[in-house]
Amino acid sequence: MVPPVNVLAVATAVPPHALEQRVVTDAARHVYARTFARYPKLADVFVNAGIERRYSVRPLEWLSAPHDLAERTRVYLESASELFIRTARAALERAHISARDVDVVVTVSSTGIATPSLEARVGPEMGFRPTVMRVPVFGRGCAGGVSGLALGARLARAEPGEVVLVVVVELCTLACRIDRGSKADVISSALFGDGAAAAVLRAGPAAGELRIGEAAEHTWPRTLDIMGWMIDPVGFRVVLSRSLPRFVEQKMAAPVRRFIKAARLQAPQLICHPGGAKVLDAIGVALELQKGALRDEREILREHGNMSAPTVLFVLERALRRGLRGPAVLSALGPGFTANLLALEAGHG
Repeated sequence: MVPPVNVLAVATAVPPHALEQRVVTDAARHVYARTFARYPKLADVFVNAGIERRYSVRPLEWLSAPHDLAERTRVYLESASELFIRTARAALERAHISARDVDVVVTVSSTGIATPSLEARVGPEMGFRPTVMRVPVFGRGCAGGVSGLALGARLARAEPGEVVLVVVVELCTLACRIDRGSKADVISSALFGDGAAAAVLRAGPAAGELRIGEAAEHTWPRTLDIMGWMIDPVGFRVVLSRSLPRFVEQKMAAPVRRFIKAARLQAPQLICHPGGAKVLDAIGVALELQKGALRDEREILREHGNMSAPTVLFVLERALRRGLRGPAVLSALGPGFTANLLALEAGHG
């Protein structure tokens, strides 16, 4: 019999610099003045994003100045490492597990390039054993929180009793581009923030906050242009299609419903990545959700913006604090274009 995978703890962290949306809006009017002159309705994005504040590893003044890829990478390595340590330590402390007892570290990050990867850089300070298995994951974008947790569960299930630490770190604000002024750049400056999340997993009889069940993903063909990165000498350039909300509204329901049926879940709660207000509206329409069903998602979006991969784990943490019980589906959409789905059962702790 395959033992259940228990989530022993979840923790989240944000960097120190708060970006109030009204202040960002004023700065954007200056930085993107030419773009706003051509597309005056773009200013409405900041108002309608459903965001009050976000957090960044650098202050707004830094984000509003030019930086090349080397400088952005230096900041990424420094700040992503700091967030990794904070959130990993918090999760391990909640799970009452020492860093030396961690057997596998899964690191998910798609907003910077690190070789050696982050867990190798922070390993000595964290106190990981030299024999710890390292699994860095790049390129999953906003879906990385769900796909990383699913990968961690598969690794835990393969070696019952071993401790798997999943750490998800994204510094989206480092991709802020003032040199181009495209619509996608303006929209991303209204949506994205920085954050990190960690989860401690172990397969076996011991109960945790929740259990992880089946996982699935669905990639739609010929959709590479919906979401992703391009890279040039200045840094990452966001790829973000205006068709995304409409695509979600039309396409998301079928794979989600197939997954719920295949996993034999009875009336599960949906916990999804809040990519933006319009995307949440599209998910609600696609899955015929009742008004207020995505309350936690909208609250996290309002307080933190879209942090890419860790955002859905912020939502999960909030749902657990509210007393989440019973079956749930963790869901996120990311580059590919791909839907990642993970079955959960809460209430075992």
